[in-house]
Amino acid sequence: MDADEITFSALFERHRRELQAHCYRMVGSFEDAEDLVQDTFVRAWRGRAGFRREGRWSFRAWLYRIATNRCLTHLTRRTPRLLPADVARAADPEAEVPSVVSDIAWLDPYPDRLVDPHEVAVARETLEIAFVAAIQHLPPRQRAALILRDVAGFSARDTARLLGTSVPAVNSALQRARSGLRDRLPSRRVEWTRAEDPTLEEHEVARCYVEALERRDFAALAALVRADARFSFPPRAVWYDGLDAFRRASDKHAAPGEHRLVPAAANLQPAFAIYLQAPGKRRYHPLALAVLRVEQARVVEVVHWDRPELFEAFGLPMSFPPSRGSN
Repeated sequence: MDADEITFSALFERHRRELQAHCYRMVGSFEDAEDLVQDTFVRAWRGRAGFRREGRWSFRAWLYRIATNRCLTHLTRRTPRLLPADVARAADPEAEVPSVVSDIAWLDPYPDRLVDPHEVAVARETLEIAFVAAIQHLPPRQRAALILRDVAGFSARDTARLLGTSVPAVNSALQRARSGLRDRLPSRRVEWTRAEDPTLEEHEVARCYVEALERRDFAALAALVRADARFSFPPRAVWYDGLDAFRRASDKHAAPGEHRLVPAAANLQPAFAIYLQAPGKRRYHPLALAVLRVEQARVVEVVHWDRPELFEAFGLPMSFPPSRGSN
C-alpha cells in the first residue's frame, strides 16, 4: 500500500461508520450495507483523480453521493425489507408456528458497535426499528431525499446535487416522504427528534422485562408491557397482538430446555440475546436476538430475530457453558 492509498484510506475511515448507517437506513440490511460501503470505497479510490480535479464536493459529500447511488442501484434489484406485520395478520397463538419464510427480504437489526460514537445523538431515532421499517416503504428516491436532508444534514441544494436533480424536486420528494411516514410511524415518532442514548428509564424497564421473562412471571410482565404491544418473529411471518397472545404462544411453542437472556446492543434500543441449552446438551447456543421499543416506561414492541447467525456480528458468543450450580 503506497502513501497515497494510506492517506486516502485514513480519510475514508473517518466516514465509514456514518456511511454504513446511511446505507443501512437506505436498504434495511446491515450485511448489504457493509458490502455497499466497501463498494463505495473501491469506487471512490478509482475516481479520486476526478474528485481532486473537479473540486465540486467536500470529501464527505462526494462519498455520500457515491454511497447513495450505489444504494439506489441496489434497490432496483431488491424487494423492500419487511417485518412480519407487513405481510401477515396477527397470528393465532394456538395455531402451529409456520416455518421460516426464505423468499421474503426481512429487515435486519443493526449492531450498536457499528455506530459512530460522535453520531449517536443524531442517529438515535433514525436507527430505531420503527423508523427504519417505516422508511423501507418509501420509494427509493424519496427515501434518499429524506435521509440526506433530515438525517445526514445536507441542504436542499446539496441534496439536489447529490441526487442529480433540482431543489424543487428534492423539496417535493421530501414533503411526500414525510407525509408517507405519518402512515407508518408510531404516533410519537412522526416528528422524531435527535435524542440521546436509551434512557436510564428505558434500560430499567428492559432489565425488569428480561428478569420477568426469565422467571416466566407474566403478572410482572403485565405491569411492564402495554396492552397492545406487538411481538414479531422474523424470519417467520409471525407476530402476536398483545401480551396475552404472546404468553399463550410461548406456553405452547417455546423451545424445550433452559433459556438464558444476555444483554445486547442493537439499533440504539434496549436489546437482549436469547440462548438455549437444549435437553441433553452441555452448552448454551444462540436462539434469537430481541430488540425492545419502550415508550412512557412501557414495552410497546419486541422484535425477535430467530437468526443465530446474527450473533457473531453483534459481538455475542456463539456458545457458553452453564454457570456452576445452575444444572
